[in-house]
Amino acid sequence: MNLINKNFFLFSSIDTVPGVGKKISTYLKKKRIEKVSDLLWDLPYSLTDRSESTTLDKLEIGKIFTIKVKVEKYNFPRIRNLPNKIICKDNFGEINLIFFNSREGYIRKILPLKEWVIVSGKINYFRNKYQITNPTYVTKIEDLNNVKKIIPKYSLTEGLNEKTYRNIIGKVIKQIPQIDEWHENIFLKKMGFQSWKESIENLHNPKSKKDLSSKSFKRIAYDEIFANLLFLSTNRSKIKKIKKEIKKFKGNFSSKLIGSLPYKLTDGQKKVINEIDLDLKSNLRMFRILQGDVGSGKTIVACVSAINSIESGYQCGLMAPTAILAEQHFKLLNNLIKQSNLKVNVELLTGKTDPKKRKKILIDLENKKIDFLIGTHALFQKTILFKKLGLIIIDEQHKFCVQQRIRFAKKGGVNCDVLLLSATPIPRTMMMSIYGDMDSSKLEEKPLHRQKILTLSKPENKINDLWPFLKKKIKNNEQIFWVCPLIEDSKKLDFSSTARTFEIVNKKFPEKVGFIHGALNQEEKEKVLKKFLNNEISILVSTTVIEVGIDFPNATVIIIENSNKFGLAQLHQLRGRIGRGDKSGTCILLFKNQLSENAKTRIQILKKSDDGFYIAEEDMKLRGYGDIVGFKQSGVKLFKLADPVHHADLFELAERNINSLNVEKLNSPKYEFLLKLFDKVDLIDDERVSS
Repeated sequence: MNLINKNFFLFSSIDTVPGVGKKISTYLKKKRIEKVSDLLWDLPYSLTDRSESTTLDKLEIGKIFTIKVKVEKYNFPRIRNLPNKIICKDNFGEINLIFFNSREGYIRKILPLKEWVIVSGKINYFRNKYQITNPTYVTKIEDLNNVKKIIPKYSLTEGLNEKTYRNIIGKVIKQIPQIDEWHENIFLKKMGFQSWKESIENLHNPKSKKDLSSKSFKRIAYDEIFANLLFLSTNRSKIKKIKKEIKKFKGNFSSKLIGSLPYKLTDGQKKVINEIDLDLKSNLRMFRILQGDVGSGKTIVACVSAINSIESGYQCGLMAPTAILAEQHFKLLNNLIKQSNLKVNVELLTGKTDPKKRKKILIDLENKKIDFLIGTHALFQKTILFKKLGLIIIDEQHKFCVQQRIRFAKKGGVNCDVLLLSATPIPRTMMMSIYGDMDSSKLEEKPLHRQKILTLSKPENKINDLWPFLKKKIKNNEQIFWVCPLIEDSKKLDFSSTARTFEIVNKKFPEKVGFIHGALNQEEKEKVLKKFLNNEISILVSTTVIEVGIDFPNATVIIIENSNKFGLAQLHQLRGRIGRGDKSGTCILLFKNQLSENAKTRIQILKKSDDGFYIAEEDMKLRGYGDIVGFKQSGVKLFKLADPVHHADLFELAERNINSLNVEKLNSPKYEFLLKLFDKVDLIDDERVSS
């Protein structure tokens, strides 16, 4: 059997499952269940235990019981909307069965008068009598064993009921054939793992709550981690085979640029520049991610690398997520080039670029009159043609999807090196999972000229204490950020939250306060940000829009409302928006009374540390990997089941096992089904590794 074939039932559309019509298919797709295999990863979140059966004198209120009773009397009210009541007994007591929205004929059929039946449901107590409202199961005596069992509970959307959903999953699991194992038997035995099929069956037919976090779960989580790292390792081996022209440069351009800086580079910056230089001079194409904490000097490193590439005769492109950030990069680089007396032509291209100017840029770019083009998403467009693109730099790279990065990289063919910049410190397990096919560099130390930031916390009912402090800062021509929590999926609430704060602050400092909220479009937001950048306003009230890497050199204070609502990494990112000029900064964390222990821990960690990598690790431990700043917002969902926090040991194990495989084994056909299960097989020929 060809298990990879798209017609194999696990990889076919959910519509192909018997009993799944158009209506149910629509409901399933709301749960992001598009193909049959998606059902396998939708595991029960809890159990309903119907195994406990007893007599009516031993019932417990609030618990689910399965009971054997005799139907004694019907009570069908003639007034519409009143419930039907059926009085039942056993040898020890009496109970009422209450039915809402059920027809008389249906009740008579399932509960024949004077006959014994099996009933299962939650026990309630009303008017001195036990009752079950809308019993989950009513069936014949001979079906006792089918009712008396542990039933998995799934998270459902409107339109789906538990019984229908369980039936669909049951049909799928029954169809799963015996599949050849992709792990060695000795490994499975050592780990105590059952076969893949048995593990799936156990997860969807648990015998107790412990089964939901059993070795069966661990086995499937390991499979997912292994598949992910295997894909990245395969990609990496292909990348390492891509040959390119060696970039030849002596470093004269970069020496002039570095020499013109008003400060010295850190040892960390020098080390990373050297790593990138070796990549540029290599005959293998560079795919590198540069991680740097807030304010660690990534931009200068990227500029030096770009200048080296330009010295070797190539063009460069830098892509930023917003026009204002692209403009800031453009101004910085232009100033550096002027100071260095370098003959390098830099241009800016965004959606706002004048059409005449844009036309000239496109012509000059194609004729290699432009050495360095900086822009936004506009750089993706087919009309943007470089004569000899040798390096692309993507800033705030998590804001762009993989496909967008690919489209940009392809403009330069195999001779185009790729450098990604991330201001989000990423914990190791996350790095392995996202960028395991790339080389990575880290900037951990802060530049010597970077100002210290004092972090304080204050209850919100003491807000009046802030006004004299802020008044003094404004008098000294310093600027203030005032950040409100972003209310997801609600522009209306987002607006009301920031509007309320704006009103309060504006009363204290009239005509000095700007305001950004969720109802504004990107262009309107950038207008306000520019006003703040140009010092036309002293205080900016906003949501977390300011966490993106724009430099506001005059901003020395940031006040964060409801700071307990933010993750650690996000608070650190926000804090990094200040202290970028020649003055020290102050971060004030406002919080409501009665903080949770988790919130107290987060605030204390932030107050004692300014190490973004340490903070990111702690944040992931406290909140889980799905909330790491930058990734949730960009829709990155790495895993269906595995968790980089709870399964760190499995990550290390999978990494060791994959590193022990040679290239032939990495590409073994036995892994194809595994890769397909976790949506990796279609990415093996990713265009990142093609010309």
